[in-house]
Amino acid sequence: MVRILDTIETYRDMLSGMLDIYLSSTSFRMNEVMKVLTIIATIFIPLTLLVGIYGMNFPNMPEYTFPWSYSILLVLMLVITISLLVYFRKKGGSNELQNWVSFYLTH
Repeated sequence: MVRILDTIETYRDMLSGMLDIYLSSTSFRMNEVMKVLTIIATIFIPLTLLVGIYGMNFPNMPEYTFPWSYSILLVLMLVITISLLVYFRKKGGSNELQNWVSFYLTH
């Protein structure tokens, strides 16, 4: 009887260890997804701010009378996006973004 209880205790410990490994791997994967979503949000937040400001239709905004304001805004948004992508590539966060995009495009 003692031998059976020891065997059951051993199996219970093994199952507990396997559950811990599973939860750890699930948590790691969720952290990777959250890192990618943070990178995407960080890129789009400044662009959303610019679009929100210039999307207001106030007649007394001086930028509306300037003929190159639309082009300058687009170039500014492109510069912000490229600079953030370069920053994340240097930080090492761009690899997760590339892996995440390639994974979801192939599946």
